[in-house]
Amino acid sequence: MPTANSPAATPARAQTARSAAAGFLASGLGIALLSSAVFGLSGSFAKSLLETGWSPGAAVTARLTGAALILAIPAVPALRGRWHQLRDNWVTIVLFGLVGVAACQLFYFNAVARLSVGVALLLEYLAPVIIVLWLWASSRKRPRVLTFGGTLLSLAGLVLVLDLTGAVKIDLIGVLWGMAAAVCLAIYFFITAKENDSLPPIVLASGGLMVGAGAMWLAAATGLLPMTFSTDDTKLGPWITPWWVSLGGLVILATVLAYVSGIMAARALGSKVASFVSLTEVLFAVIWAWLLLGELPVPVQLLGGVLIVGGVILVRVDELRGGPVPGPGTGPTRAPVRAPLDHANDVEPVP
Repeated sequence: MPTANSPAATPARAQTARSAAAGFLASGLGIALLSSAVFGLSGSFAKSLLETGWSPGAAVTARLTGAALILAIPAVPALRGRWHQLRDNWVTIVLFGLVGVAACQLFYFNAVARLSVGVALLLEYLAPVIIVLWLWASSRKRPRVLTFGGTLLSLAGLVLVLDLTGAVKIDLIGVLWGMAAAVCLAIYFFITAKENDSLPPIVLASGGLMVGAGAMWLAAATGLLPMTFSTDDTKLGPWITPWWVSLGGLVILATVLAYVSGIMAARALGSKVASFVSLTEVLFAVIWAWLLLGELPVPVQLLGGVLIVGGVILVRVDELRGGPVPGPGTGPTRAPVRAPLDHANDVEPVP
């Protein structure tokens, strides 16, 4: 009989390890981590295109158009002939497309063009803090302790990320673009912070991408948005690749696969747990930027990133513990607004 250390036991252990790894990847947690990993690729793929002469508008438009066409394939059968769902939810689809997709991505890619990928994404991740500050100002009710502490922690992290006293001066315009992306993300959370189980998530994602792509092409046609494409080779890590490799990665991996896996994770784990796991996207984005672009924030910025993510975690923990977040209005009878990502039909904007 083979012992634990015998050669015959080695294949069995390897098979067990492979089975455990496959089981983890197939679980909700594994799928959620996969979604974060491929979402984190977007900044690196985009920046490789921007460095060859692509404008941010062109990169966003190509990404949205390609992803919308691919996601339309599963979205049509998901409707099951109930086309009235599009008509009933057209406002949500349009706002998601214009704010959560087109504007959010355009502003983020403009930030990436001037800042490192990690810093740009950390700025965008201040959206939950913006939501807390807005609800505090509009309701005149101080947030709970964890939310208040998380907000202060994230703001302290922002100061470190900006590294105002560092030797390398950060691009102010890039910071403003990153903050604009955060505002768009916060607005999107307000738009969708209500129960809506009448529209399949894949349909919302596909419809929003189509609206976003249409808006970008319209802005380009009217001359409002510069469109510059390039067929020069891109550089990803040690490899020189054709331009379509970076674009294909941006569309297929960082958008289509990211959306589909994110939706699967939200259904398996619930939107709140999945949103917690999605915070690992910052880590993945920094790692990918380091491997593919040779970018790495300086130590003080990395510390600031830890504080920002830690603050967002505290805010979301408070959401889980405390229930609804107070909404705008005054007086004891004002209606509460559900916390962001408080229901299972959410589709987070693409960073």
